[in-house]
Amino acid sequence: MIVGAGFAGYTCARALARQASGAAEIVLVNPHDYFLYVPLLPEVATGILEPRRISVSLTGTLPGVRLVLGHAHDVDFDARRVAYTDPEDREGSLTYDRLVLTVGSVNKLLPVPGVAEHAHGFRGMPEALYLRDHMVRQIELAGATDDPAERSARTTFVVVGAGYTGTEVTAQGVLFTAALARQNTGLRDGPAPRWLLLDVADRLLPGLDERLSRAAERVLRARGVDVRTRTAVKEATSEGVLLDDGEFIAGRSLIWCVGVRPDPLVNGLGLPTDQGRLCVDAYLGVPGRPEVFACGDAAAVPDLTRPGEVTPMTAQHAQRQGKVAAHNVAASCGQGSPRAYAHHDLGFMVDLGGIQAAANPLHLPLSGPLACAVTRGYHLLAMPGNRVRVAADWLLDAVLPRQGVQLGLVRSWSVPLDTTSPEVARVPRGTPGKG
Repeated sequence: MIVGAGFAGYTCARALARQASGAAEIVLVNPHDYFLYVPLLPEVATGILEPRRISVSLTGTLPGVRLVLGHAHDVDFDARRVAYTDPEDREGSLTYDRLVLTVGSVNKLLPVPGVAEHAHGFRGMPEALYLRDHMVRQIELAGATDDPAERSARTTFVVVGAGYTGTEVTAQGVLFTAALARQNTGLRDGPAPRWLLLDVADRLLPGLDERLSRAAERVLRARGVDVRTRTAVKEATSEGVLLDDGEFIAGRSLIWCVGVRPDPLVNGLGLPTDQGRLCVDAYLGVPGRPEVFACGDAAAVPDLTRPGEVTPMTAQHAQRQGKVAAHNVAASCGQGSPRAYAHHDLGFMVDLGGIQAAANPLHLPLSGPLACAVTRGYHLLAMPGNRVRVAADWLLDAVLPRQGVQLGLVRSWSVPLDTTSPEVARVPRGTPGKG
């Protein structure tokens, strides 16, 4: 049984299914029926890609794997049983012989007054769809008002966290809102929408190569983004954010991209953790539980390439750990020998929208159109499905204007920042999952 269908879980399920060839029952428990290709989520939020382009069907691409829709909330290791709640709020449980925990991560919270009430994260499809509608709505409301102060506040967007996600959301968002403003008669003579990118670190993309940071900052500043490092939010309100230097930024949009934390399920398992991540050995096994494996964001996997450290929470590591987990599960059943996880990162890529990107494939620094071509080529190769559709959407975006309409399908209260399931929109009480 595999719990979670992110990069680690999906890859593990696919590898196990190919290796088992029908000789074993493989069960995948996940709250929804698709694998989300998270790196392209900012392009969904800004109208470049349609949502289904980066949502790869689990049943359609994992033959030989039985999908159980549900959110796992408890594991009884002695009874070898996983308890879950399905989309219609019904309780269920499943037994297992081998268990792979790949439950991923959720939005990271900080004790900042007002953030939980007024900020929104960017981890799942509901949040991306909400942000897309929200940006369109704010531009349209700004164009309809005669109050300069309100117009300015509605066209101000604050992104907190200048890591991979925050940088890409800002880079894509500033292009999107600028295009919407140009189409809006009420905003054609006004200033362009204002974007601020804040981080407590001393540079953008603090975990990546400094050359990527410099390239990304040049692009953002050229587009008018107000990049502020060594800056934190002191308080958030419905009218804007108060910074730690005392400045108040009036606005209606606070996008929280400060990082992630392991799924709360991990803390309830009663097993040793390291900074909230489940402790595992180099073979991705849980000490004392030979039938249990864990990998991806939820597991503190020892980094054999950097002794004494654990692997970072990236899709690159999660995907490769999923393959090793599948191999070691098979080895625990008598097929082959277990293999330790060791991987040197192959570089990172940051899509900055338009024809701009920053990348260092195989640690070769690139920027501009060439980096953009490499980045998009990598994404097409890494996606397990929908490649032609994604490429078609990119081509259409290059020759046609963005479609700036709000569908109103995901409301603000449906995507709270403090949630254990950012991949599932909250529904009214009494009708969970119905309809």
